[in-house]
Amino acid sequence: MELALDTRSRLSAVPEAGEAAAPSTDVSDSDLLVRVAERDRLAFETIYHRYVRSVYGLALRRLRDRQRAEDAVQETFASVWRSASSYRPERGPAAPWLYAVARNAIVDRLRARTEPTSEVPDLPSSEPGPADRAESSFVAWRIHRALEELSAKEREVVELAYWSGMSQSEVAEYLHIPLGTVKTRTRSALSHLSGLLEGELA
Repeated sequence: MELALDTRSRLSAVPEAGEAAAPSTDVSDSDLLVRVAERDRLAFETIYHRYVRSVYGLALRRLRDRQRAEDAVQETFASVWRSASSYRPERGPAAPWLYAVARNAIVDRLRARTEPTSEVPDLPSSEPGPADRAESSFVAWRIHRALEELSAKEREVVELAYWSGMSQSEVAEYLHIPLGTVKTRTRSALSHLSGLLEGELA
């Protein structure tokens, strides 16, 4: 079943009476996503309310258009509902996974805005060829593997900054840790990544 969403901080399709009790506010995001994968609508409502404002803010900063940002938010949470079963708690916290979903929805809106509306003359394609795509895929795979070799705390700050576009101050606020701690973890993570990838991606 698909859920109809709006972007005014609520679900337009709310759980029916008699369903399981709403998850407590201290339930982790990871546990909520696992429950969403099992089609728990109350868990979905909880994670929606936890993230809708930050996802909307991210979309608005990137798209600079309220309607497109609202569309991106709706597509983000529709995708979360459809794809929660692909989330693996053992691979990391829920926030980077959710922001990756949001990033994809935002990129889709950016592409839609820049697509030509009329035919254009045939020109040599600027799209990467098979060799370039293969190289890009390898680079993305190797970086992903390198991230998995970081400590959980280091990986968390890097993923939040990359996927959500958060500043270090925003990461500190989101994780409820001092800004200095975020900076230290980020420097350590980048140093480790540099060592892990040295010579491989030159």
